[in-house]
Amino acid sequence: MRIVVHGQQAFGKAVLEALLKRGENVVAVYAAPEKPGQKIDPLKEAALAAKLPVLQPASYRKPEVWEEFKALKPDLQVMAFVTLFVPEEFLNIPTKGSIQYHPSLLPAYRGPSAINWPIIKGEKETGLSIFWPDNGLDTGDVLVQKKTPIGPKDTLGTVYFDRLFPMGVDAMLESVDLVKAGKAPRIKQDESLATYEGRCGAENAKIDWGKPWEQIDRLIRGCNPAPGAWCTLDGKTVKIFDAKPLPAKDPKGIAGKTGEIAVIEADGFTVVCADGRFKVTRVQPADGKKIDAAEFITAAKLAVGAKFS
Repeated sequence: MRIVVHGQQAFGKAVLEALLKRGENVVAVYAAPEKPGQKIDPLKEAALAAKLPVLQPASYRKPEVWEEFKALKPDLQVMAFVTLFVPEEFLNIPTKGSIQYHPSLLPAYRGPSAINWPIIKGEKETGLSIFWPDNGLDTGDVLVQKKTPIGPKDTLGTVYFDRLFPMGVDAMLESVDLVKAGKAPRIKQDESLATYEGRCGAENAKIDWGKPWEQIDRLIRGCNPAPGAWCTLDGKTVKIFDAKPLPAKDPKGIAGKTGEIAVIEADGFTVVCADGRFKVTRVQPADGKKIDAAEFITAAKLAVGAKFS
């Protein structure tokens, strides 16, 4: 079976290398076009190392791009991590179609930030879907799904890199096997259960210290490492990555105005929220990289009574 891998970044690379390792007949790779000055994409790098042709069209809506794909005589397109819209005219060219990875349990959390939002919204479980893409956004029939719990300390990083990434590579290989065996299902998504979430960006990631600790905690974890939950101090943005919630058990557990720094210690500082406090231990100031809170305390000359907004 002639396979074309389509994707980008580390996940695309991992899928390509897993297919090659077990001897699949990968005939070409489609990768995202680089922007000026951008480093070579890991998937493209891996494809070139394997001496595979790499194609990087800026759009998949053009007939000449479709003809170029047809010339490869593909049986299956494996879409590992794709951000450009790919129309059905392109998707349907392989004799056995195209399959795609999405990091949620479709039809829930369609959209570009499918890992952030389940954490932010307090879901206890998430997962991944391998599906047959169509002209809709994450709307095609489902082939394979895998589930994973979301724990109280999980972040975007732990859910993706520790679980959804390796599980996704395995699920892609399992799906390829099902397609080769002629046993790949096409399970219709239940539209009555469908949800769509927009991109989780900086505008969604601002911390409101007047909110309950659970909401703030989920926001910080769901935005770590990207886009980074943030607030401001003296008009300058500070991203907060690691912060332990300290729910109040009595009035002393708050004892301050929301957003106020109540305690400064050697390893971090404590901020007041609506129903408790947070011990902050890792941050990123607007003009720098991620640092331990201890370093930030010194650099920012942090004092008790200073207020985040």
